[in-house]
Amino acid sequence: MKIALHARCRVIFDEFNATNINYKRMNHVTFEYIGTIYTPYQSLDNMPIQPSGAKDAQGYILINDEFVEGLKDMDGFSHITLIYHLNKVTGHQLSVVPYMDDKAHGVFATRSPKRPNAIGLSTVKLERVEGNKLFVREVDMLNETPLLDIKPFFRQADNRMDATSGWLEKKDQSIVFKTKSDDRFVD
Repeated sequence: MKIALHARCRVIFDEFNATNINYKRMNHVTFEYIGTIYTPYQSLDNMPIQPSGAKDAQGYILINDEFVEGLKDMDGFSHITLIYHLNKVTGHQLSVVPYMDDKAHGVFATRSPKRPNAIGLSTVKLERVEGNKLFVREVDMLNETPLLDIKPFFRQADNRMDATSGWLEKKDQSIVFKTKSDDRFVD
């Protein structure tokens, strides 16, 4: 009886492994855009590389009608974090030379847009909400960028005073305020 049970478990295990192997090959995720981000930047060239370098840049977000109810109570937040699709970036690189250095680093140790999944993340200043329109400042994304999600910035949870910045610790941190993009990530 134990042998038969063991044999049956082996068959199930083999089927499970075969299923998982196929699943991994076909693994993908689909997102629905909840809106569109409008900014002054029409080209990937000469854009701010981070929101902190875009203090005066204004933009707005139009939320799709079916998601407007989700904006309830947003007006009390000074900042929001936007998760968006880098829809104009093509391909990815696992090793990149970032804007704040002249040597290559792994893409996951940088904020390069050339990522395996073209997802951007920026915390921007929320000026006001009017219906389905959010007026924002400190925008560092391309005009007509598809928005995937919004999260309120919560200073008690989102700040890490004991955080370290790896290879960036040795760099001049003020460079992020004045550095603009160049053609290194443009195809």
